Amino acid sequence: MRISVIGCGYLGAVHAASMAKLGHEVVAVDVDPVKIERLAAGDAPFFEPGLPEILSEAIASGRIRFTTDMSEVAGARVHFVAVGTPQGPTGAADLTYVDAAVAALTQYVAPDEFVVGKSTVPVGTAARLAASLSEAVPGATLVWNPEFLREGFAVQDTISPDRLVYGVPSGAAGESAVAALDEVYATTLAEGTPRLVVDLATAELVKVSANAFLATKISFINAMAEIAEVVGADVTALADAIGHDARIGRKFLNAGLGFGGGCLPKDIRAFQARATELGVGESLAFLADVDAINLRRRAHVVTLAEELLDGDVTGKRVAVLGLAFKPNSDDVRDSPALDITARLHELGALVSAYDPEANGTAARIHPEVHYVDSADEALRGADLVLVLTEWNAFRQLDPVAVAGLVQNPVVIDGRNCLDRDAWTAAGFTVRGMGR
Repeated sequence: MRISVIGCGYLGAVHAASMAKLGHEVVAVDVDPVKIERLAAGDAPFFEPGLPEILSEAIASGRIRFTTDMSEVAGARVHFVAVGTPQGPTGAADLTYVDAAVAALTQYVAPDEFVVGKSTVPVGTAARLAASLSEAVPGATLVWNPEFLREGFAVQDTISPDRLVYGVPSGAAGESAVAALDEVYATTLAEGTPRLVVDLATAELVKVSANAFLATKISFINAMAEIAEVVGADVTALADAIGHDARIGRKFLNAGLGFGGGCLPKDIRAFQARATELGVGESLAFLADVDAINLRRRAHVVTLAEELLDGDVTGKRVAVLGLAFKPNSDDVRDSPALDITARLHELGALVSAYDPEANGTAARIHPEVHYVDSADEALRGADLVLVLTEWNAFRQLDPVAVAGLVQNPVVIDGRNCLDRDAWTAAGFTVRGMGR
């Protein structure tokens, strides 16, 4: 099938390359000429495992092309809208890019074609866009097909997702939309991927509801970590115990610095804002506490660092290992690790920060921080070590070798990812989260 993808950011670039991998002819459009030039050359503008390989394959096969010219989408049967919905000043989602993308598409969409929303939007957005599309191009159909990408696994989650959700209108238009999306995802469906066909509003709610639930689960275990630290309990053992309950499960019960990135923080805030607009703000009032617990973890680590450095970090050498909000990513949007790093620098600590992939993205946001090119360089002469992103390279550090580099063998394990016994045996004082 010939398809178009509007927006070549994280979601759009991965989706476009993955659709080409599935055998479709793809034209991908973005307003940023630098981004388009890089992608056309096979150079992914962000770090995502597996993306460079399928991008290069798609370019070599001729199944994908990148352009700034929206008119090149003409003739595609399905048009995916994958632009960003950043957080606005009130917490609500900024729909400027979504509205602009759909408006621009109406000049080139034919009556028997489909505009498919991938972006995360407030419930009710799809119905509004469907009405405007129908008015501009009678016969064209708008559907919503939310994404569920995990950074670090985005290619896998696009090609072999754990479910596909189609939000479609009722009647013949909806049936045609389902048939078109089934053709797009034929390979995925053949693998047995579950497919759920729902109405537009439900499709919009699926993504934000999933993120709200995950955020709540993470903040719950971090709230337990706060209590565990006061009473001397071990939150990791607690999570193991309650995780054996099939009703609860162990996933997302890892206490640490909390969540970050470009999805969970903004999505729960936008969800709250939309609920308030709909007059049911009390239904999501608990998400304010979820957000507050999450942000409190960052302040807690800074306080803990001060405590371990005799009440004052000024002039102390602090080694920061990890800046991305999660491993296997260079994304530092709302990253707890980068936030803590910047706060320690502002307090006068002599920070040396290192991340295997995120030094560059971090430096664009906080250029005042001192970034180094290796873990050893960060560790040398440190009075305190902070492990803030659970990269395997940090998990596998030899604590005996690290002890030979640092000035003071004290480590804050912000992700509870280190072998505490091994580090303690090497002479380190180890402070974990809720341990």
